[in-house]
Amino acid sequence: MKRLLICLCVLFCTAAFGAEDWQAEAKQRIEEHRKENVTLTVTQNGKPLTGAAVKVEFQGHEFLFGCNIFKWNRCATPEENEAYQERFAEVFNFATLGFYWWTFEPEQGKRKHADVDRVLAWCEDNGIRAKGHPLAWNFSDPAWAKNIAEDDLYRWQLEYARQCPERYRDKIETWDVINEVVQWDRSECLRQAPKLTALMKERGSIEYAKACFHEARKGNPGATLLINDYMTGPEYASLVEKLTDENGKPLYDAIGLQSHMHSGTWNNGHIWDVCERFAKFKAPVHFTELTLLSGEGKFDWNNRKGMETTSEGERKQAEEVVRIYTMLFSHPSVEAITWWDLSDQGAWMNAPAGLLRKDMTPKPAFEALKKLVTEDWTTNETLQTDEKGEVKLRAFRGDYRITVTLPDGKRQTLPVNVDKGGNELILEIGL
Repeated sequence: MKRLLICLCVLFCTAAFGAEDWQAEAKQRIEEHRKENVTLTVTQNGKPLTGAAVKVEFQGHEFLFGCNIFKWNRCATPEENEAYQERFAEVFNFATLGFYWWTFEPEQGKRKHADVDRVLAWCEDNGIRAKGHPLAWNFSDPAWAKNIAEDDLYRWQLEYARQCPERYRDKIETWDVINEVVQWDRSECLRQAPKLTALMKERGSIEYAKACFHEARKGNPGATLLINDYMTGPEYASLVEKLTDENGKPLYDAIGLQSHMHSGTWNNGHIWDVCERFAKFKAPVHFTELTLLSGEGKFDWNNRKGMETTSEGERKQAEEVVRIYTMLFSHPSVEAITWWDLSDQGAWMNAPAGLLRKDMTPKPAFEALKKLVTEDWTTNETLQTDEKGEVKLRAFRGDYRITVTLPDGKRQTLPVNVDKGGNELILEIGL
């Protein structure tokens, strides 16, 4: 409870951000930071093709719109499992899988690889990138660690941080290496993870984190590695500054920020302040755990079954989803946003935190987010080549299907990727 209250205590003392014109300002930033100028030159036998119709169809975002996928095939009924998977694939291109040591390895040396492999196969079939979370966290000791010598447990923790990225090198590109280091010695960690917390105390929390990063990098040198925390203020920024190697090079590739808003939603000023605080590190920012509730009233931390979703709460949740996603998507340093959890069924803290209700029916927030991701923030146009065989447009970064129809009616479809930087592409038609 304390960690979330600390995280959100600045909520009510941060000034509003562009109270009346924030939407126009955010839209302008999105236009500037999320889209690219694209020139497509259509040729046939090496010569520009004039008067051809060029249909540009958006296929998928470069930006990572994510959600944890903890309830995959674990819902109450087969029908709900099917609905969960269908809804997930409708919106998200990024899935967070759980690698909590105490649950992923409930018996020493026996890890639940088969469960992860099934989820990864589904993600691959649906074009969804995967992330592992987390490799190290002193929130709970593995049950088998009770009588393990401290040095041995430390060695096994480092092996875990290396072996998971190594085994999933071809399947998981992104990892939260270590979780919640700022307040590593809070009471719940001391109570639930006395062994791991003692290790961090003896070796120093920063050095412990560095060691985990070094091992994860050995496991997969090409992975994107994150530090992740619910503290989003100066304390976390100070920790990030220290997370470097002996040459001063950052050990992380991106910075993870949790934003569980059980006690109220962040206003635009606070959102922007947090983004700017971590943008100074010149690394991508990932909002790794975003929660907005659809209940009414104050969330009761002591009675975690006391709040249910309501029609009015769902209406407000949808409005806030649009506002917060728009603000985050408009900041140039933000690279990923991960929702936490997709459904109210089994949601963290038993809160009405889902975009889906417990029966997997979509809330208004789901439909609002789907519209942003699959309609508002996509580019779909049909143009005609000029005398140079060119069409010009400004497009969201991502994958496209380009269909060229010749004046005689023949057509050809080609894949195109629009990424950051120059996008002057030649499409040679082989008809």
